[in-house]
Amino acid sequence: MDQKHAGEDHICIVGAGQAAASLALRLRHGGYSGALTLFGDEPHPPYQRPPLSKAYLKREWTVDRLYLRPAEFWSGIGVDVVTGAPVTAIDPVARTLEVGGRKVAWTKLALATGTRPRPLPPEFSGLSGVYELRGLADADRLEGEIRPGRRLLVLGGGYVGLETAAVAAKAGLTVTVVERAARILERVACAETSDAIRALHAGHGVRILEGRSVAGVEARDGTVAAVTLDDGTRLEVDAVLVGIGVLPRDELARAAGLTCENGIVVDAHGRTSVPGMWAAGDCASFPFQGLPTRLESVQNAVDQAECAADDMLGQTRFYAPVPWFWSDQYDMKLQIVGLNRGYDAVVRRHSERGESLWYFREGRMIAVDALSDARTYMAAKKLLEAGAVVTLDEVAAEGFDPVARMKRAAA
Repeated sequence: MDQKHAGEDHICIVGAGQAAASLALRLRHGGYSGALTLFGDEPHPPYQRPPLSKAYLKREWTVDRLYLRPAEFWSGIGVDVVTGAPVTAIDPVARTLEVGGRKVAWTKLALATGTRPRPLPPEFSGLSGVYELRGLADADRLEGEIRPGRRLLVLGGGYVGLETAAVAAKAGLTVTVVERAARILERVACAETSDAIRALHAGHGVRILEGRSVAGVEARDGTVAAVTLDDGTRLEVDAVLVGIGVLPRDELARAAGLTCENGIVVDAHGRTSVPGMWAAGDCASFPFQGLPTRLESVQNAVDQAECAADDMLGQTRFYAPVPWFWSDQYDMKLQIVGLNRGYDAVVRRHSERGESLWYFREGRMIAVDALSDARTYMAAKKLLEAGAVVTLDEVAAEGFDPVARMKRAAA
């Protein structure tokens, strides 16, 4: 047993990403003065992941700019960030964890383990030239392929795949996106948003093939060289980015006996099924609008982590977020607020800046996609945060102004 923290109050956070960093900061700002340790798999202090497929891949950001805080900041507030240290086991009864062959005692523990990419399709196993994009090391490896004249195949038409396709196309690569579903962004956006994003990519020379899957792979000297699709289409490639989604990293939690179902199950305060243990961020499934929900976003990582930290400090409150997300592709910023789950109608509106898609369920607005229309996004966000009832008839009316509606709601 490591004796460093034996007998003293010691909060351990497993993970060193956005949620872990937000937990640690909230605990310190909330008055916790005991020992506090973050354990991260990667050799870096907590850093931002969204820019990996955007500014970092475009070489606009350096590694230091990705860091949420400089490395020395954490030691300055008494947070011990242990990098390159995967936790291999947790014992909720003894209140210990195993890391690097040693046991560390904890009094409270938070899991902020995030997600991992879905397994590579077996056809690509062991081949060079095949990439994922989840961590900093992945981005560094992929960066070498972003050179004019190269041929990039992107498997998966989600946000990460499309953002990477945009960076590659702007850099002069020939880019093809293959999506198994009937349309890109099918799981997360309405058909109108998919149409707008598809047209955007087509305008930059990106070929998008929907409703298609990989049937065969050819290699040359151990490196991927061509891919054949299920309709017989053959694509010669220099590199493949596999962006087919992620899975919650809940293996440690399962092994420790915590309830898991599409992530580590927590209540509205961030508590797991085992006393003394919390979870937050991409790995956590929490009750939201009457359904188990797992959100993969910066908003959720920060806000849920802060809620869990408050509960650890005895300042219990309910986590009831207004989710928001964003995606940068070429010169377009897609901003999303709310959760469009269960929508039954969509209203499309144009403005002098861009356009927006308003989602409704039973006549009431539940979410908005704003495409290069920050003004509408901010108004919709404030309306949702205020709990305003915005009807389909209102938004469909010719003279509807989201900012004026926001001001009326605030009055």
